[in-house]
Amino acid sequence: LPRNKLALGTGARRLHVSAAFSAKAKVAMSRFEPSTSINYGKMHENINIVRRRLGRPLTLSEKIVYGHLDDPAGQEIGRGRTYLRLRPDRVAMQDATAQMAMLQFISSGLPKVAVPSTIHCDHLIEAQIGGVKDLQRAKEVNEEVYNFLATAGAKYGVGFWKPGSGIIHQIILENYAYPGVMLIGTDSHTPNGGGLGAICIGVGGADAVDVMAGIPWELKCPNVIGVRLTGALSGWTSPKDVILKVAGILTVKGGTGAIVEYHGPGVESISCTGMATICNMGAEIGATTSVFPYNHRMKTYLDKTGRGEIASLADQFQDDLVPDKGCEYDQLIEINLSELKPHINGPFTPDLAHPVSDIGAVAKKSGWPLEVKVGLIGSCTNSSYEDMGRAASLAKQALDKGLKCKAQFTVTPGSEQIRATIERDGYTKILSDVGGVVLANACGPCIGQWDRKDVKKGEKNTIVTSYNRNFTARNDANPATHAFVTSPEIVTAMAIAGTLDFNPETDYLTAPNGEKFKLEPPTGDELPSRDFDPGQDTYQHPPSEGRSVDVSPSSNRLQLLEPFDKWHGKDLENMRVLIKVKGKCTTDHISAAGPWLKFRGHLDNISNNLLIGAVNIENNAVNKVKNQLTGEYGGVPDVARHYKVKSWVVVGDENYGEGSSREHAALEPRHLGGRAIIVKSFARIHETNLKKQGLLPLTFADPKDYDKIRPDDKISITGLKSFAPGKPLTAVIKHSDGSQDSISLNHTFNETQIEWFQAGSALNRMKELQ
Repeated sequence: LPRNKLALGTGARRLHVSAAFSAKAKVAMSRFEPSTSINYGKMHENINIVRRRLGRPLTLSEKIVYGHLDDPAGQEIGRGRTYLRLRPDRVAMQDATAQMAMLQFISSGLPKVAVPSTIHCDHLIEAQIGGVKDLQRAKEVNEEVYNFLATAGAKYGVGFWKPGSGIIHQIILENYAYPGVMLIGTDSHTPNGGGLGAICIGVGGADAVDVMAGIPWELKCPNVIGVRLTGALSGWTSPKDVILKVAGILTVKGGTGAIVEYHGPGVESISCTGMATICNMGAEIGATTSVFPYNHRMKTYLDKTGRGEIASLADQFQDDLVPDKGCEYDQLIEINLSELKPHINGPFTPDLAHPVSDIGAVAKKSGWPLEVKVGLIGSCTNSSYEDMGRAASLAKQALDKGLKCKAQFTVTPGSEQIRATIERDGYTKILSDVGGVVLANACGPCIGQWDRKDVKKGEKNTIVTSYNRNFTARNDANPATHAFVTSPEIVTAMAIAGTLDFNPETDYLTAPNGEKFKLEPPTGDELPSRDFDPGQDTYQHPPSEGRSVDVSPSSNRLQLLEPFDKWHGKDLENMRVLIKVKGKCTTDHISAAGPWLKFRGHLDNISNNLLIGAVNIENNAVNKVKNQLTGEYGGVPDVARHYKVKSWVVVGDENYGEGSSREHAALEPRHLGGRAIIVKSFARIHETNLKKQGLLPLTFADPKDYDKIRPDDKISITGLKSFAPGKPLTAVIKHSDGSQDSISLNHTFNETQIEWFQAGSALNRMKELQ
């Protein structure tokens, strides 16, 4: 293990963690780069400056965000209005997005990252047989990519978590998140770290490059939605039910532009990892991030994961890690945990909320299949020691009565540490004995990395998961799969019963001997009574001397980037409509995952999946649009390549780009000649990603203008010579019958972002300023 000391900065006082730590503490702390400092003193100073300027109490999220301002004395601050320039503490990247992020960093020409950064190999491991064999196959299939990420990390000073180490968000919670830290990650579920009182925000790779380059990072000043929790969780109700309930209230776009801040006496009944579950799935309501106030549950978790010194520092600065009394929220939701019932959300969208007691009747009325084909527990949302323990407690009850799961059952540990600990403590055997297959410590079926064999594509079926997303075809590439999201406890119970209309609070199971019995409510320890078992060593610390990084021109997995073209200084005229999208269009629709993950480091190859999942309003078909130059129908990427010289636009509906942080959904249209995306509204991360790549994300000033655009129109964007913040642009729509319409288009560009557009991309602009 590295012998470097970890400097914990606290203003005038600096605490050095040395060899006096226990051996376990050294293991955890060694994963911090030597330059990492926890500077509560600086954050405290910034908070006081801002509080004096604003003259009002601050919410917790405001304290942490404003505590990381580049210029707390001069920064204009207006919730939902101004852009903040921030100095995040860390960057984390998962392997699918890290490829493009590191390729962009290489293009920047910078020698080393300016802040502690890590890469986590969790997305490229396909679930087929079981953890050990699937991991070995992934190492062989993805050897070129893993070698690139490892050597790039070594060259540029980035820590590297090898395949099998676990899911990025669980690793962050175990090692890097702490109360008050600001961390950005190239994955939309980065907010998981809010369970440890951290502000962790999902971004695209270009944003990560800004932070790694030491440039102040921009974020539109978030509104703050408060969720006041009273009562206490008990029985079958779990932390997952809190966010399932909130998703039903706010919908998939209700949190856009806001941080969700949980508070109130009910917080005390939720474990640290339970709080992380709630924050994790806040991505499904479009929230910038979610956060909980520092409390004894977080302190216990820090102690148990070898970070007691950090907990001691957090105790000293506790007033900065909780909301001020009298602070005001832009919206307030109240939930009594004592009255909250177990929920299950879906299918096809994570905000369609149902109490478990109602889902059977709703399914029958809606024609949803009642038989549960597969139950899947784990993922970054629900793979903690507590989650696994509560699931195992139900499995043990079934086994004691001679029952096994009627449905297929899979288990995904969140990290190597969780895998090793639940194996040591007997949970793995119980879950296997009841019929479970333990998969690799990776994302697996949650992101579509699932080689599913039990149903044919197009076959209507139901699966129940403890994951976070259930968009059409997300898990298994089958658009007829009805995926429901719930807690691991309810998944386990339904897998045992084999049916969606099983309510474990009221319904009975039948043992092989004919005995009727009810499952007792699940139980499980919050943390292991013994220390965590760290399992295999899967971390590579960046060496002091970097290595060379080679990308073969003949590779079909990796491709060095070429700069995008600069704006030519004129209006964008007579652009074709590539596709007018009907209804929901997530980043899964724009840039599919699953088998396409293998091309995430090769822009030209990955661009062959552009918008292949989006519904064309002209014919209600997917990946079938009319090529206006030839009159023939073809795939969206093929037609885009045909239009590339002339350039084109996409027209979309509400919350366009919902879902993942994957910036490929912005890189691909830019690469294939797209210049503008015109929609009713955007999801936050996707809108920023489009700006970063030199595209124009624009919204209809009047949403009804969506109806004025026809698939065979030509569109000109005018007013670009006087492009300015707050000043709408104009679209001139020329119809094939010779008529035309002129409509107003809004944008959220600030002056810096307009410079990105003019330079061709944010990366181009960064290089101009070097």
